[in-house]
Amino acid sequence: MRTPTNSYKRHRFHSQFISHVVWLYARFSLSLREVEELLLEPGVDVSYESIRRWTVRFGVKIARKLRRRQSRPGDGWYLNEVAVKIAGRKFWLWRAVDQHGVVLREILQPKQDKQAAKRLLTSLIRRHGFVSKRIVTDKLRSYGATKPEVAPGLDHWPLKGLNNCAENSHLPFQTRARSMQGARAPGGLQRCVSIHSATRNRFAVPSCRRAALTVRYHRMEALDAWKAAASIA
Repeated sequence: MRTPTNSYKRHRFHSQFISHVVWLYARFSLSLREVEELLLEPGVDVSYESIRRWTVRFGVKIARKLRRRQSRPGDGWYLNEVAVKIAGRKFWLWRAVDQHGVVLREILQPKQDKQAAKRLLTSLIRRHGFVSKRIVTDKLRSYGATKPEVAPGLDHWPLKGLNNCAENSHLPFQTRARSMQGARAPGGLQRCVSIHSATRNRFAVPSCRRAALTVRYHRMEALDAWKAAASIA
């Protein structure tokens, strides 16, 4: 008999409640203590540490399933990197999005060099199984240095003004980082970013669905997808 992927056995709370709590933390820029306070208002006493453990255990699996259900990305990839501080050390969060603003890949790396750019580009191609028609980056030379080794025929536009799509994708992460008040370890931040972006990809309303009724339908579809990924549908 096959064991369910998301096993909620030996937990005091029901699977629907745990999934809802993880959704609150993954979908909105709330801190663990703020989620704890939201739950306390209707009379549910859950510590922020329990919320953290639920996010680590179930959030990663849910995000992985959401990414598997994600549609094929666009043929234009926008790459960018942003500096972050972890326990006083400087790291770089390398991010790739398509022309629709969907986050395709995020990798936290200690350096802003050719090897870091190569790791991002190769992981992009490996995850999605094809090479885009073009990549748009800022003027960082690391991208141009790694392109001939990874995808020689790839069209590369190193134009900062055209890279706003990737730069704007950092804004939700920066809001989340402020609510977290910093990260203690690279692994924890990488995990949080992965969960947050996979959830946002599913719930963010595309520009072609801005009418009130279609927005409502989109959110209902996203909630159904979340429940299915959390194995409670």
